Amino acid sequence: MRDNPRMTPTDIPAYMAHVGVAARAAATGMAAASTAAKNQALRALARLLRAHTAALQTDNAQDLDAARANGLAGPMVDRLKLTPAVIATVAEGCEQLAAMPDPVGEITGVKRRPTGISVGQMRVPLGVFGMIYESRPNVTIEAASLAIKSGNAAILRGGSEAIHSNLALWRLVQAALTEAGLNPDAVQLIETTDRAAVGRLIAMPEYVDVIIPRGGKGLIERISAEAKVPVIKHLAGNCHTYVDDPCDIDMAVKVAANAKTQKYRPCNASASLLVARGVAAEFLPKIGA
Repeated sequence: MRDNPRMTPTDIPAYMAHVGVAARAAATGMAAASTAAKNQALRALARLLRAHTAALQTDNAQDLDAARANGLAGPMVDRLKLTPAVIATVAEGCEQLAAMPDPVGEITGVKRRPTGISVGQMRVPLGVFGMIYESRPNVTIEAASLAIKSGNAAILRGGSEAIHSNLALWRLVQAALTEAGLNPDAVQLIETTDRAAVGRLIAMPEYVDVIIPRGGKGLIERISAEAKVPVIKHLAGNCHTYVDDPCDIDMAVKVAANAKTQKYRPCNASASLLVARGVAAEFLPKIGA
């Protein structure tokens, strides 16, 4: 890519057009990719993540040092960390995805019409999705693995504060795709921290079918206001956990505690706990212990 001066990240319009063309071309192959090839790529990615844990932490350290030097808030620095546990978790997630049924081609809701024609819904790849996210470099792997499993191509744009970590992770994704015989352009990472690249990404309907922003309120509002392609978005979280009556009390305690404490900062952490009156007397002392 960088051998062509018109395709370097310094020439944002040309660079983004190049990325878009490559993604659109790769999407065709991904839509037709076999289940075996997609699962092979996911398992290869899991293996590569584990094998390169130390190297990933070295790259991550550059981002952490820069974040601290720039006075980034403590919680933001925490989100940047690629610890061995974080890497192991995303590697396991890749393997779990590989073990799941292939969603592509699944037909549901079949109904026979009076004319004798059967009508149903078939799950097919969207094509190319753009993912824009902040801080957490593990999202690079989460987004890439979901793109692979669903037979889509993806253009990823992580936060500037995680550029070294994201580049290192993306190279492993490309290696895994290549190993499985798939087009490495199926998952691309925008290699510049220039914000103009985001503006181009959300305004390329000829290349991008949907944008998924993942981050703070300001990011979501900007993407929603400026995007020229459909946006799948979230906003502030207000997730509820409900404990029904009857229930397995011990399991309910574990689920409720995990929903809040496994990661308490993200917007999908449980914010409210509702308990049926019939189990409240037994459940509440245990969850509060």
